[in-house]
Amino acid sequence: MSAPEVPDAAEGSFSASRERFESVLGFLRGADATTLSHAELEDHLDTDGRALLRQLFSDHLQLRALREPRVEVVAADGTARGRVEPGHTRVLTTVFGQVGVSRLAYRSPRQPNLHPADAALNLPEERHSHGLRRLAAIESSRGSFHEAAQAITRATGQQLGKRQTEQLAKRAAADFDTFYAQREPPPGDTDDVLVLTCDGKGIVMRPDALRPATAAAAAAANPKLATRLSKGEKRNRKRMAEVGGVYDLTPSPRTPTDILPANDEDRQAATPAPAAVNKWLIASVVDDTATVISQVFAEADRRDPTHQRDTIALVDGNTHQIERIQAEAQARNINVPVIIDLIHVIEYIWKAARSFFDEGDRAAQAWVRDKATAVLNGQARQVAATIRGQATRAKLSTTSRKGADSCATYLTNKKAYMDYPTFLTQGWPIATGVIEGACRYLVKDRMDITGARWGLEGAETILKLRALRINGDWDEYWNHHLAQEQQRVHQYRYANNVIPQAA
Repeated sequence: MSAPEVPDAAEGSFSASRERFESVLGFLRGADATTLSHAELEDHLDTDGRALLRQLFSDHLQLRALREPRVEVVAADGTARGRVEPGHTRVLTTVFGQVGVSRLAYRSPRQPNLHPADAALNLPEERHSHGLRRLAAIESSRGSFHEAAQAITRATGQQLGKRQTEQLAKRAAADFDTFYAQREPPPGDTDDVLVLTCDGKGIVMRPDALRPATAAAAAAANPKLATRLSKGEKRNRKRMAEVGGVYDLTPSPRTPTDILPANDEDRQAATPAPAAVNKWLIASVVDDTATVISQVFAEADRRDPTHQRDTIALVDGNTHQIERIQAEAQARNINVPVIIDLIHVIEYIWKAARSFFDEGDRAAQAWVRDKATAVLNGQARQVAATIRGQATRAKLSTTSRKGADSCATYLTNKKAYMDYPTFLTQGWPIATGVIEGACRYLVKDRMDITGARWGLEGAETILKLRALRINGDWDEYWNHHLAQEQQRVHQYRYANNVIPQAA
């Protein structure tokens, strides 16, 4: 059906906006404005300009209401909405202020009203606009919800409470999973290596968010383990956020000398580490390690569905992470060599050094360098035996040799993942800098705000929003989110998911 004839619909439809504009213009032309500093003029125009934009928005909505055509409306259940009533109004709070949206209501006895104009405008379910929702998401991912609400007020003049801001941010993050499931993979060279990596970072939680289900499951399997878990959570008030990442990397063969140069000449001639590109990060405080690692593998499959590229995994030595990576690789029938981060290996060697050297002894540095170089040359087992033998010959007490034994055990148990000669020859990375950095700037920098105590929903929302921004996907995601909102809020109400429009 065609739009009804409204010959004077646009005539005078923006009269209120014109009056407000003339008022602003009159003030600027008047003598009072000449007495103001530029800062006072900014404040004045900020307030008046916002009011003018709100009026323009409101006048445009009124014009749309006057021009709204009548259409044939059939609901999703097949029932027609034969009665049409004008003048049904709802409130919308925008970045410019509050406006009213008047539109036709299509009615049927004992059935909810349908408003095709709401779908055309893609209005949200709540009264706050998508523009305010977007601001809430952006500002909440930067600072606390309280600070986010204050930032929105400064930017728009609209008053939002802390709880409202958190709820808007939560709605904004609703389509994170579907976005990454359907997104086109970044371009990648078949010669590039796919690097999978994961780690964990603790977040201070409210008492009701400290994994009671996990503690119960642990108690059933191992009461002692459950007791340690419970005590640790009570003491630390933390819950682990699982962080995962995938990136592409052009192989760059290196030697142990490139990693640990002996002198300035070696350092200047060293081949730099291969650079990570197309980084993708994810973090969750709700999903467990297995789920996050599965999502990491899914991203790798999206980039390389036929498994033509070399795929490796970089970890810090966490046994559970290694087991989950191996299980996921086996389930997908692919070979994924696991590489333990060299920096963590060196940290263990330093623990051993403290069993043999006094604090500040310069000989310790040379000792650590010697042992780390041997590990880089594929001699982890021999280094472990040497450290144990040195501790025995020195007749160290059980307490004094604790660091040495810890290092030797680590090297022995993890030697299968320390084949550094092969890794370096292949040009693969041997350090987890990407995921270590992600734990800091994705999780710690926002979640460790002084005094913060997180609930599950709030923490999960912020992790998703920060991941989107860090991945550089925010604008693309937001378009996807708006499309999903139209389907979720409007399209599903109509037959065949088609919003009625005038012919």
